[in-house]
Amino acid sequence: MLTTVAVQNYRSLQDLVLPLAPLTVVTGANGSGKTGLYRSLQMIAAMARDGAVGALAAEGGLGSVLYAGPDGARVADRSGRIQGRVGKAPVALRLGFTGEDLGYAVDFGLPVGAPPGGTKFVQDPEIKNETIWAAPVLRPSTVLVERGGPLLRARDEDDRGRLQVLHRNLAPYRSILTHAIDPVRAPEPVLLADRLREWRFYDSVRTDRHAPARVPRPGTRTPVLASDGSDVAAALQTILENGDDQELRAAVDAAFPGSRVEIAVNDGLFEVQLWQRGVLRPLRAVELSDGTLRYLLWAAALLTLRPPELMVLNEPETSLHPDLLPALGALIAQAAGRCQVLVITHARALVAGIAAAAEALDVRTAAAELIKTDGRTAVADQGLLDGPSWRWPSR
Repeated sequence: MLTTVAVQNYRSLQDLVLPLAPLTVVTGANGSGKTGLYRSLQMIAAMARDGAVGALAAEGGLGSVLYAGPDGARVADRSGRIQGRVGKAPVALRLGFTGEDLGYAVDFGLPVGAPPGGTKFVQDPEIKNETIWAAPVLRPSTVLVERGGPLLRARDEDDRGRLQVLHRNLAPYRSILTHAIDPVRAPEPVLLADRLREWRFYDSVRTDRHAPARVPRPGTRTPVLASDGSDVAAALQTILENGDDQELRAAVDAAFPGSRVEIAVNDGLFEVQLWQRGVLRPLRAVELSDGTLRYLLWAAALLTLRPPELMVLNEPETSLHPDLLPALGALIAQAAGRCQVLVITHARALVAGIAAAAEALDVRTAAAELIKTDGRTAVADQGLLDGPSWRWPSR
């Protein structure tokens, strides 16, 4: 389980350190930095697939995503405008987290000089530093694997625990999580990469009239719902046959009393259908309202047969009637009993529903409200000494 996530210099997240629980709910006004937090977590996960550099390039390069507010103390001038000084530290975008056993941080910076023969990939940031340490806090004595530029070192227990050089020519765009040098002498990158690949993100499950979830599709056993929800029929049938079918039926009945979900199969094509009280035939997926289909998508995601280490939901309340939010809150709390869940939401009713269900299920929760002041995101009511201990590796 993750205990802390940290972000430095990504959009409005100049220096955010957020404590995490088995179930964490993040709220905040529009523009407060919630999307930045979500994308930061996605980029950390992308390190296990060598995708973070590409994700940054897709957002316009490092210069487009860096924190653009003032550094240092902020004071008001005579007109009341907030003034600050321009930062003079090296350009750095840093992402990291601490788990119960390991911590990880990555530091992106601008390229220095052109490689021999030149390059056209001028928008690609370089990985300046990657560090893996033994939790809970980074110290020189807890560093297990450290990459500084092209140099990779790992702690060697056979040599009095000293850091020994494993590689001298790492490419600046390759992560140590994917470019395994010696899994025997440095197993931690392989272990972390396996964990990050299991992180699951849901924010783009489509319910429009042309949504993939509305179209009959070939079905195979599906323990994990696709990020776009296209295989929802197969995922629900997998739960009905191989998972907790009673939990799924109870979740549907809690949201739509007297209703039950059924998966129709014609010529190998699977399609969601919903029987409702007083209706003489089931409603096909193409007939379901956006809110009804979205709730069924969340049920398929949260009742997964293969829980990840971390599941992140971004604004799951979208298109849902307020009356459905208590049932969704109960589903989320139940999922947190099987895996760590982080929810980013605007809906107070959903927050209340999650809290009530989590208390009934004895699931430990944490709540954080993000606020933005003078272009900088912070956790409301988090003082200098209130946040978790965190130290960034030095370049």
